[in-house]
Amino acid sequence: MEKDRISMSQRERDVLKVMSLVLSGQRTQTEAARLLKRSVRQVRRIQRRLEDQGDGGLVHRLRGRASNNAPDAEQLKRALSLYREHYLGFGPTLAAEKLAEEHDLPMSVETLRGRLLSAGLWQRKRRRDKHRRRRERRPCFGEMVLADASEHDWLEGRGPMLTLVGMIDDATDRILCRFFSSETTEAYMAVLRRWIEKHGRPASWYTDRHGIFRAEEKVAGYDQKQSVLTQFSRGLQELGIELILAGSPQAKGRVERLWGTAQDRLVKELRLAKACTIEQANVVLEAKFMPWFNRRCTHPPASGNDAHKPLGKRQNLDAILSIQEQRVVGNDYTIRLENQVYQLLPPVHPGQRKGKVTLERRADGTMHICFKGKYLEYRKFPEKELMKETDGSEMGAPPPNPRSLAQEPKPAEVNQKKSRIDESIRPAVRRPAGRSGRTPASPCLSGGGSCGSGKQSWRPAPSHPWR
Repeated sequence: MEKDRISMSQRERDVLKVMSLVLSGQRTQTEAARLLKRSVRQVRRIQRRLEDQGDGGLVHRLRGRASNNAPDAEQLKRALSLYREHYLGFGPTLAAEKLAEEHDLPMSVETLRGRLLSAGLWQRKRRRDKHRRRRERRPCFGEMVLADASEHDWLEGRGPMLTLVGMIDDATDRILCRFFSSETTEAYMAVLRRWIEKHGRPASWYTDRHGIFRAEEKVAGYDQKQSVLTQFSRGLQELGIELILAGSPQAKGRVERLWGTAQDRLVKELRLAKACTIEQANVVLEAKFMPWFNRRCTHPPASGNDAHKPLGKRQNLDAILSIQEQRVVGNDYTIRLENQVYQLLPPVHPGQRKGKVTLERRADGTMHICFKGKYLEYRKFPEKELMKETDGSEMGAPPPNPRSLAQEPKPAEVNQKKSRIDESIRPAVRRPAGRSGRTPASPCLSGGGSCGSGKQSWRPAPSHPWR
């Protein structure tokens, strides 16, 4: 009874269902070919096979036969024995390489993997995706703002390439944007300043890991690079705003979706206004796009409380949102910045000389110098004065370095024709009395005064072998 049972797949049963009507004359071969999506010639072959072999003629000829590439049973047995003896715990890929290199037993990785799994020598490692949960909105307005920049052909070739720098509130989707020539620290500071002047200080700032917001440097005492403050992160710290760095673009998807809307609607508004410059683009942005977005695309927060904080009395927004650098004051109360010299003016504060001052280059183009919370008056040296100091034409030549002078007496020239020494030629420099040879010598006075102890230097006779 078992011999008469035929194992068929679902596809083979479907073919048998169609061809049974062909065998009984109720369906043409052309119709069967159309239903089976095969040629009429192939349908004729199937019909002849069914007539000769019955229903078993539809079964694939290779069913039940071993593959031509199947490894020998003795090889599999040897491979499993070697694996147990030498390579227990090795992965299938590494084990297959070792069997081929060390034991001249080539075998495919998948074949070995299947045999190891069936023998219980290896367990399948399932790699599950990390579960991610959708982040809920912050309940209060101003509790967190998301910031980013979008570089795009906003003017569609009518003007330069611009970068749109913007902020969006996480709770309400309220935005504030501004066009700039590029994504810079100054651009983010300008947008943050506008937000603070309008709403106050937000509680946190959520952005990507751009170099404007984070930096790493080699710090003494640490093997690896350590995170250091940037100009912008320093400003956030002084304002009491928490900096949160996103791990992926999807984490700040709210501001990314803002750019999708802006690159569609704002580009059309700029086209209708025929904007060609950055000034005209900012006018359209503030007059058209931002009012429309804040009116149509925002929603009320979950909480009616405002998380913004006002500026403190000691928080100078102009100073905080500036590019700051530190310099050391010289002995002449001057500092240098970008090949320029600045003279600090009186009054002098304790510890100012050789002390560190902070230079603030503000958004309005001015520079302020601060020392221990006090702003100093200064004067910039004109370039002409710097040139005079450099060439020494009017300021006088600098004094010679004493250590560049000769340490030993300079012998006078000897006239080979005369046996006496010309007394009019004296050494230019003599070693002072009571000083060692390492002490810098002093030049002789030009007025004929004595130098040092006045002793004559020893010189060999004209007939000496050295001469």
